[in-house]
Amino acid sequence: MDDEVVKRVFHEGGRDYYQQQPSTSSSSSSILQSLPLHVSFDHGYYLLVKSIQELREKKDGVVTVGIGGPSGSGKTSLAEKVASVIGCTVISMDNYCDGVDEGNDLGSIDFDTLIKNLEDLTKGNDTLIPEFDYQQKKRVGYKTVKSASSGVVIVDGTYALHAKLRSVLDIRVAVVGGVHFSLLSKVRYDIGDSCSLDYLIDSIFPLFRKHIEPDLHHAQIRINNSFVSSFREAIYKVKCRSESSDGHSGSSFQGNEAQTDNFIEMYLRPPSASEEARINDWIKVRQSGIRYYLSLGDQRIVDKNFIIRPKAEFEVGRMTLGGLLALGYAVVVSYKRASMTVNNGKVSMSLETIDVLGETFIVMRGTTRKTVGTEALRMGINGPWITKSYLEMILERKGVPRLSTPPLVSNTTVAGSQETAIIAPKPIRVTPNLFTGLEDFSQPWTRSPTKSKMEPVVVTWHFISSDSSQPDNSDLDPSSYRDSIRLAPMPDSYDLDRGLLLAVQAIQALLENKGVPVIVGIGGPSGSGKTSLAHKMANIIGCEVVSLESYYKQVKDFKYDDFSSLDLSLLSKNIDDIRNGRRTKVPIFDLESGGRSGFKELEVSEDCGVIIFEGVYALHPDIRRSLDLWIAVVGGVHSHLISRVQRDKSRVGCFISQNEIMMTVFPMFQQLIEPHLVHAHLKIRNDFDPVLSPESSLFVLKSNKKVAYQDILAILDPAKFCSSVQKFIDIYIRLPGIPSNGQLRDSDCIRVRICEGRFALLIREPIREGNFIIQPKVDFDISISTVAGLLNLGYQAVAYIEASAFIYQDGKILIEVDHLQDVPGPYIQIKGVNKDAVAAAGSTLKLDGSYTTKSYLEITLERLPAIERTSGGIHSQQSARLLEIVEFIQSQGCSSASESSPSRVVSPIEGIIEEMQSKIRRLERWLAINTVLWTFLMSALVGYSLYQRRRQ
Repeated sequence: MDDEVVKRVFHEGGRDYYQQQPSTSSSSSSILQSLPLHVSFDHGYYLLVKSIQELREKKDGVVTVGIGGPSGSGKTSLAEKVASVIGCTVISMDNYCDGVDEGNDLGSIDFDTLIKNLEDLTKGNDTLIPEFDYQQKKRVGYKTVKSASSGVVIVDGTYALHAKLRSVLDIRVAVVGGVHFSLLSKVRYDIGDSCSLDYLIDSIFPLFRKHIEPDLHHAQIRINNSFVSSFREAIYKVKCRSESSDGHSGSSFQGNEAQTDNFIEMYLRPPSASEEARINDWIKVRQSGIRYYLSLGDQRIVDKNFIIRPKAEFEVGRMTLGGLLALGYAVVVSYKRASMTVNNGKVSMSLETIDVLGETFIVMRGTTRKTVGTEALRMGINGPWITKSYLEMILERKGVPRLSTPPLVSNTTVAGSQETAIIAPKPIRVTPNLFTGLEDFSQPWTRSPTKSKMEPVVVTWHFISSDSSQPDNSDLDPSSYRDSIRLAPMPDSYDLDRGLLLAVQAIQALLENKGVPVIVGIGGPSGSGKTSLAHKMANIIGCEVVSLESYYKQVKDFKYDDFSSLDLSLLSKNIDDIRNGRRTKVPIFDLESGGRSGFKELEVSEDCGVIIFEGVYALHPDIRRSLDLWIAVVGGVHSHLISRVQRDKSRVGCFISQNEIMMTVFPMFQQLIEPHLVHAHLKIRNDFDPVLSPESSLFVLKSNKKVAYQDILAILDPAKFCSSVQKFIDIYIRLPGIPSNGQLRDSDCIRVRICEGRFALLIREPIREGNFIIQPKVDFDISISTVAGLLNLGYQAVAYIEASAFIYQDGKILIEVDHLQDVPGPYIQIKGVNKDAVAAAGSTLKLDGSYTTKSYLEITLERLPAIERTSGGIHSQQSARLLEIVEFIQSQGCSSASESSPSRVVSPIEGIIEEMQSKIRRLERWLAINTVLWTFLMSALVGYSLYQRRRQ
């Protein structure tokens, strides 16, 4: 589908072709046609990368891309993610400010210099781009961009799609949504229906409707970014008071270059808020020089000594702040923060001085909880730790300002050139809409908030009584009281980011109201994202995760989704031990042997007090009754497979419902899994797409050059080195009738791997860029009944690869040496999430110049002479082995599905009837086709006969 979309957006010719022809349209100078592609952020990223790659093949010279949209929509994030894959030059329009305003004012942008830079690069010339310093409020110099290294240039900025630039852009991308929409939703929530959406936009984004929105309609790829904030890449922080500015903490700054910053941080209270309103409802604005950064509410989690914050801050113009003040928001607290920060590559450490408090604090930040804690101990910083925000500390000391009280602004001088006054000009105003407050008129895609009402940042979990006959719990002992209350389920379902936050908040509520331990269960179908969510929660809370797969007693015939195989008595004993604070032994399951290989000791300490059980049947009634928090996760790769089957069926002219696919491919889901998910306290819908998401990218270099074992060991960290050996069989299945032009392509097939007694679906629709293969790092286990279901839907096995893999890794780089059957010599693959690290490893192994981006399927098929291939494309000698595997899958898969369905047992006669009905349907289609052809032929003969008579 995406290939078809990319083909649709291309038009013959190029930028030069359009320049040679007069046009009345200001946007017709691009090589792409404008299409109403209102796609998600991930899908837009994927389409943009594919479009750039195809455009480079079609035209000579530099490909220019403009990514425009309002502040906070996600433009810069998109540009950075594309640059990490394509390796292009990103030009920020922030550097083209002339210093008159903060850069959002159209008149302050030096378009002439930007156009000259782009024209130089498109002509093959090096160019000098400006560098602007927002602290000094002036242009401080230039840097050289070489045309040879700029095959692709991305212009990132609010006005990147302005009419002055469109003539030099090949691809135009508009990004809306993100925190930009969230701020609109927040303001509408705060002030109610007293004014129209247009009026709000003109107040807080006064330049949007006049100077930004009209240009966005000229984009070929239009992205609606639903992202707001995410704890998936959270920042972990610990904070304590500094003994002195030159005490023990100062020694940690030696040998590192320190960065000094000065900020004014202010909090805005909504106009309708009461004096008792929660600080979570306030808007935070941080001013740095002439730049302003905004975040919505106090979005953080406090766990033990750690403060965990999402990435939820975005830049706005000073007119946005003025608009909020004009709408009635009041600055209730304001203080100055001076900081000096160093970074050792693992964590950053700051000395922060707060003028209102008159104190200096040591703050350590990092991306993992464990690293922050370890580095703090190594540096000798032992607390006492402070988990309150600076705002909370100020309010404790000064009190909450009354509505009529001026904001707290200290006169204390802070080092640096920080402004002492808050600039808040009046926003541009327009006449209010006559239909103020009405929502009956649809809004353009560029301004419709994704949610009509702003959800509160911190949701309050409620508890309900388990025994409604008990009128008063005050006289109960703690254990009885604990059993008498339980969480009230949330009424709605939430996306993964929101669900992660709510799950952690639920655990904190349980700890506060019921005490330790808190036992969590996460259930859902295979591939929905249970394991990923569990480990993200564990990283935030610092707890253990136990997979229910460990409790399989014995697995036969690949039936890993058989509920009867679970050792429920042992699971119940383990949970009971944890509940009573005892050490317990949880089983270890050996995937290769299909049996239990031992036990490991587990103890949930009072310091943590939380443990998470995750698995397909985690919310089964026999299990969930022992758990405190029930979380259901659906979607993810599970939904991706269903959508993929539906897409393949439509390509061959067959339309099938998702429900029918579900019943065939996941027969146990609707019977034994789905009915229990509705009882969850928290329901999460995972919209993650493994093919489109840039967050799941894995960079791979592949070569058939021989490398010595000692050389591999030399580039891996010996302290973290580990190795393993795997033998696997990859089966490629495809629906007959899919257009292939006589070639068997990976993208037309679903790839199933049999390894260590498990079946897994390998999601592989990679982006090939230079020597790199950029592919999703997502594989997920499936049942044998799922593979059998795909075969029952008409998929046929068309290729077969058998191989053994020797795997070496150190946590940063994975090196895999694959020995393919019938292919002479091994292939080496270097994999990692860091592109530069992967490239460096390849260079160290002297693999440069030997890389290939071909898949193993392509490599295997190329080595087979055409005469030795079957019609499916596989070696004739392997056909018997493949047929044997397929027959085994069908026999075991069908028996597994029938055993799991007590309501319906499929008899042999029913199978014969279904097969006859299928043949009848095929015959009916052929009959219809033959009728049409016969009618056409007879009409032609009659017409020809009449024609001959007239001539006579």
